[in-house]
Amino acid sequence: MAAIDYVERIPNNVGLRENRRLLRALEEWQPKFLEWWKDMGPEGFQSKDVYLRTAVSVDRNGWAHFDYVQMPAYRWGIFLAEPEAGKLIQFGDHKGEPVWQEVPGEYRGTLRRLIVTQGDTEPASVEQQRHLGRTAPSLYDLRNLFQVNVEEGRHLWAMVYLLDAYFGRDGREEAEALLQRRSGDRDRPRILGAFNEQTPDWLSFFMFSFFTDRDGKYQLAALAESGFDPLARTCRFMLTEEAHHMFVGESGVMRVVQRACELEREHGADGVSAHRGIDLATIQRYLNFHFSVSLDLFGSEISTNAANFYTGSLKGRFEETKRDDDHTLKTAVFRVPAIDGDRIATREEPALTTLNERLREDYIADCQRGVNRWNEVIRKHGIDRELRLPHRGFHRAIGTFADVKVSPDGHILSEAEWDARHREWLPTAEDVAYVASLMVPVTEPGKFADWIAPPARGINGQPIEFEYVRLG
Repeated sequence: MAAIDYVERIPNNVGLRENRRLLRALEEWQPKFLEWWKDMGPEGFQSKDVYLRTAVSVDRNGWAHFDYVQMPAYRWGIFLAEPEAGKLIQFGDHKGEPVWQEVPGEYRGTLRRLIVTQGDTEPASVEQQRHLGRTAPSLYDLRNLFQVNVEEGRHLWAMVYLLDAYFGRDGREEAEALLQRRSGDRDRPRILGAFNEQTPDWLSFFMFSFFTDRDGKYQLAALAESGFDPLARTCRFMLTEEAHHMFVGESGVMRVVQRACELEREHGADGVSAHRGIDLATIQRYLNFHFSVSLDLFGSEISTNAANFYTGSLKGRFEETKRDDDHTLKTAVFRVPAIDGDRIATREEPALTTLNERLREDYIADCQRGVNRWNEVIRKHGIDRELRLPHRGFHRAIGTFADVKVSPDGHILSEAEWDARHREWLPTAEDVAYVASLMVPVTEPGKFADWIAPPARGINGQPIEFEYVRLG
């Protein structure tokens, strides 16, 4: 594998200079991508200098360079993690075979679908967030938004590289289609439901970055186990950047919680909103919504597709090699939720068909760790309440719970009970309008909106009052 080549128009470490056919295909796609970026990327900031990090290496110890750049000039590129000599497939029917450097013919359609579905989420999130820059609570947060956006753009490049390099004409057509769909468009929606939801305010953005980008972490980690080595190596490097997106979400919500607690200590629980904060009850309702929508991204509890992905050695489990089993799961079982009359029970199912639920369980445990850190902030302020993840059956549209109404504490409700109480659990029109009223931009370096606390430290050793975006 070549070192990263920054001389070429498309920075890369996949040897594009020696593959002229592929280089031409990507160079034809590049202006279409830039046109999409200018039309659907961050609105109103295309000509501003932003203090961004750019990948310059795949070495974990020194892979990023920080400097001011205008986003359309960002050096998007194609970077794969270093190959592992003699690497073998670790799971499924092909366990023990050398990893594939080309697409096996029998899995061509399935692999293409996996790559397209992952690739479609990347531009979708940029589209969902394109208006947020106009209401940023600080220059620090504005810069973090743009960092997330340009990295989602690079992740799109990563998937387009795989489509162009390994899937011929079909791949090129899919790459074009990734720029033609639009988040929330009635006629050309994005593939997954959560990526057609609006992100109207910064609390929603932080929740999305914490919950929905965390789904991305688990999907990428499962694909990083793939027997198709170019996909696995692409996803391993993408995970390096995905960690920052989740940090933006977790720390953002934590700062909103901190400010709520500060105002509650000073003015009482009823005084938080009166002093332009977002109270804990509203934060809980936003948490309930974004967590439940993100749970649907994992798919149905019982899935023959998931079984086929695993058996074919195309998509593994999270941290596959750390699992203490035979990595084929032919005879294993796993317990999944089931509806038993008016209560929620569990039942045993073959482990292969329940892989979506196993991945969802790993995700839920990870989300809980983040919520625990938010609750530590609440406890430090001496407030006797906590944020909670709702039951996995709450507000679900896919799988076992799609046709029932479940309360946050896990009880099945009648339609009448749901209608009477769901406003307690999900953001109301009044919540949305109030949060929207707080979305007033703060553009003075080192200053922050009233509803959010400053971060503990700046970016890349810079002070909090650093001019992270030059608006002049």
